[in-house]
Amino acid sequence: MPFHSCGVPLCYSQAAPSSFMHPDRNRPTLVLIHSPLVGPLTWQSTANILRAAGWRVQVPSLAGVTDGGPPYYVRLAARVADAVAGEAGRLVLVAHSGAGALLPSIAALCAGRVAAHMYVDAALPRPGQSWFESVPDELRERLESLAQDGLLPPWHTWFPADAVAELVPDADLRARFFADNPRLPLAYFAEPVPVVNDGVNVCAYLQLSDAYRTLADEAEALSWPVLREPADHLAMLTRPELVADRLHALLERVLAT
Repeated sequence: MPFHSCGVPLCYSQAAPSSFMHPDRNRPTLVLIHSPLVGPLTWQSTANILRAAGWRVQVPSLAGVTDGGPPYYVRLAARVADAVAGEAGRLVLVAHSGAGALLPSIAALCAGRVAAHMYVDAALPRPGQSWFESVPDELRERLESLAQDGLLPPWHTWFPADAVAELVPDADLRARFFADNPRLPLAYFAEPVPVVNDGVNVCAYLQLSDAYRTLADEAEALSWPVLREPADHLAMLTRPELVADRLHALLERVLAT
């Protein structure tokens, strides 16, 4: 079965519980993993809010990893595993967008320390299948046409400028977000997701945008806890308080199992 089997009850509170404001050193470390298509800035504000609420949080940077060539998934997973090697106790891997496909590979490198996977408007891992195989041919062909010398332009340039400005209306934040976004090799999107045994059997899904509704439906069909928030794909960057609150609501359920 290509996905984790998680039987966690679907029950959430809109407001964070009172424990949200009190540090608890027995909590696992939250590892907030940004999509390889963007940069760690996407998670930084949410991470700061979670730290202030008592969570231990790591935001590994994937910058420059794909410059070393394939195997891309192995290299990206190793960067995250190396970044959290010094953390004591359990880990919860929290992936945004394209980072979802990395979670099994990361967990497999973390020697049984991962307590749960959380997907935030994220791709679900499909072992043995490349990203190109999971999207319409039209999108693959468009990206192939954008590549120069085997590299794609930064993610934010794939869309009309006004669409990106609508997602990130603050001009200063938008400029910093753009500066954080890398150019990825086209070959990354053609590489199959590794087939690994990660040993993780607890996971959850936070849907932030309508584009990820089908994946949230798929997670729900697998009996994962699924929380749907009518926000947008970059809400952790522009509405970090909201995303931190919703993550906490999911974590309360996941860690109770």
